Amino acid sequence: MAMPPSLRLLLLLLAAGGGGVAAAFELEEATVDSIHRAFAAGELTSRGLVELYLRRIASLDPALHAVIELDRDGALAAADRADAARAAAAALPPLHGVPVLLKDNIAVAGDGGGSGGALNATAGSLAMVGSRPARDAGVVERLRRAGAVLLGTASLSEWCNFRGPRIPAGWSPRGGQGRNPYVPSATPCASSSGSAIAAAANLVAVTIGTETDGSIMCPSSFNSVVGIKPTVGLTSRAGVIIISPRMDTVGPITRTVTDAVQVLEAIVGYDPRDAEATHIASKYIPEAGYRQFLNIDGLRGKRLGILRKDFFHFPSGSVQEKVFSEHFDMMRTLGAILVDNLEIPSMNVINDPKQSGERALMLAEFKLSLNSYLSELATSPVRSLSDIIEFNNQHPIEERMAEFGQDYLLQSEETNGIGPTEERAIAKLNKLCKKGLEKVMQDNQLDAIVAPGASAHSLLAIGGYPAITVPAGYAANGVPFAICFGGLKGSEPKLIEIAYSFEQATNVRKPPSLQRSVI
Repeated sequence: MAMPPSLRLLLLLLAAGGGGVAAAFELEEATVDSIHRAFAAGELTSRGLVELYLRRIASLDPALHAVIELDRDGALAAADRADAARAAAAALPPLHGVPVLLKDNIAVAGDGGGSGGALNATAGSLAMVGSRPARDAGVVERLRRAGAVLLGTASLSEWCNFRGPRIPAGWSPRGGQGRNPYVPSATPCASSSGSAIAAAANLVAVTIGTETDGSIMCPSSFNSVVGIKPTVGLTSRAGVIIISPRMDTVGPITRTVTDAVQVLEAIVGYDPRDAEATHIASKYIPEAGYRQFLNIDGLRGKRLGILRKDFFHFPSGSVQEKVFSEHFDMMRTLGAILVDNLEIPSMNVINDPKQSGERALMLAEFKLSLNSYLSELATSPVRSLSDIIEFNNQHPIEERMAEFGQDYLLQSEETNGIGPTEERAIAKLNKLCKKGLEKVMQDNQLDAIVAPGASAHSLLAIGGYPAITVPAGYAANGVPFAICFGGLKGSEPKLIEIAYSFEQATNVRKPPSLQRSVI
């Protein structure tokens, strides 16, 4: 009897890990396209791929803490269905058979087929364990329609980094402390840290993160992966634990711009459960999708604003100073027009959430959003923010209350919806947007602004603006850093052209030096 392709691949990869023959399919740095080529060539099955990622997670995640929960049975069953559909020569959707990890604030109710698929969505909190949504989140429904295999949930900063100011980035009582795979002592940064760690360490093909203010951009930067923070409303927040409807967005975190764009194309669109925001943003979705903008010559003719005074603060002679200078020269060579030394008015106010009004609005919106999410769950041990606060008080050891407290939760509980204070905050934020990023871009006829890493996170957050972060280099201590291209609402096509052209010209990303045996 012929050996099944999945078993043959597994043995080849195990042999390669021990110094034997190289595998026909390379799991490390695999892309959506390389996975589909391996499927088509008969070198790989979806089941085999899921098994390989499960083995790699079992080997590496005890040190990385990138994964909170796995649905092995459901993922293998979904992979089997994908393999059967492929064997039947059916028309296949774009992410067919590709494993995905979701940030642990995105609801997964299961596929209803009796083969698993339900996952806890807890935002890292023990209070939420056992909660079950009535249906999948909007983005999960779209991922299923695109053929993705839902592997499990990725770790995060508890409550999306909104429990209190003392909680370390990447820590939650469910997931432990997420570790940067390049430099374990370095921060994994912000609340979508598990998604970025998992993508960086090749624990899965594709991950999904969410961002309020920096939570896709920052972990993507510190873990040398690509993150797309979409225009607010481009992707549905229905079935997602969010902080702020004004600012929260769901986006892909992957190893390449191409993969991120393919995932973005699969998850955008109108959702009646997030009707207002997705209806407004749906006008930005190009008719032929986003992959058409993967243009290797995409920098040519683009006017890029360098926010040097506000964000490019590097020690003289540092690696970052040298690398960004080289990148700017390269972009000019490729036809970009760099408008240098630009400054955003009132950047000091924008960067201070108390002065800008961002904090006051977030506190009120979080309570409203969380209580609404909890009310829609099919089952849950908690039904309100006050229930969660009480749970934490009753479980001080597990939730490490003495160390971290729950200041933001308490402050949020004291709010009473959108009143005069919040309306003033909204008006101030709108003014900062209009006289800040929007004015600078319009006055200078910019296609995008450029900033290092996630340094412009608040500038882009308060207006719901999009951004793409792309690996840009590695500091002297080995910690990765990124370049960020941001723009006005709906400017994803231009940002994709710029980011893809930059990535293809630089090819900066390299995988972390991790244990390579088990794979």
